[in-house]
Amino acid sequence: MANLIPFNRRVPDIMSNGFFDFRNMLDDFFSDDWPVSLRRRLSCDTFKVDVQENEKEYLIEAELPGVTKDEVNIRLTDGRLNISVHKEENVEENKKNYIHKERRCSSMSRSIFLNDADAQNVKAKLDNGILSVTVPKITKKDSAIDITIE
Repeated sequence: MANLIPFNRRVPDIMSNGFFDFRNMLDDFFSDDWPVSLRRRLSCDTFKVDVQENEKEYLIEAELPGVTKDEVNIRLTDGRLNISVHKEENVEENKKNYIHKERRCSSMSRSIFLNDADAQNVKAKLDNGILSVTVPKITKKDSAIDITIE
């Protein structure tokens, strides 16, 4: 009688959902492009960012493995540093009679508020999957003035 009550039409058995994910990961592992597909499955929808600060500048390091500099956009607007990545993957095969072919497109971004950032002198470098962004601080002038009494 329990079989007559629909629980989830897309997943007939609630316990099988995790097994299908595991089976798909194993299928990816034994395919021709297993390092890429396994890394893709284990990755999150964002990237890790470290922010350091000293008296002169901010140093931001972001982990972007497999990303080229053409896929990264860095923008500093009103003290908000935005790092965004747009990556497209297309597995090309020379065989015309393929049974399975995949494409992937992903976008990620992180924003960091830097109160006293000097937007004119920001420098960025991407090396071995690590994006380093150096943002100098605006030197604050002493805004205190002496006021004479009349």
